[in-house]
Amino acid sequence: TKGNTARGTVTFTQKGDKVVVRADVTGLTPGGHGFHVHEKGDCSAPDGMSAGGHFNPGGHPHGHPHKGPHHAGDMPMLETDAYGNAKLVAVLPGLTFEGASGILGKGVIVHAAPDDFKTQPTGNAGARMACGVIVKR
Repeated sequence: TKGNTARGTVTFTQKGDKVVVRADVTGLTPGGHGFHVHEKGDCSAPDGMSAGGHFNPGGHPHGHPHKGPHHAGDMPMLETDAYGNAKLVAVLPGLTFEGASGILGKGVIVHAAPDDFKTQPTGNAGARMACGVIVKR
């Protein structure tokens, strides 16, 4: 997004009834960063707001993807090293590529602040530092 240097690659792979996400992101500030699938695959706004809110077809509250109710698009936090590099591999139950819980064509956002996994509806994760669109390759 405008004024940020974050870039990287996020890959989603279908494994049965789950999706595995692999992220390799650079140019972040050290520490935790909220990381979510968003409802629109639109990164046209300089601040990334055109991607809409978290992908949430089930109408659940925001939360940790491995601990109780959560948005379908809630993912584990990206943790960066002292140089601003983050790597993540996580299993995301309940997602698919197509259908009601399908992520193709949705947005993926890296936020400026850590996700507290409690504050509704965003986890208090702050501004959007990077935006991408999930496409099939």
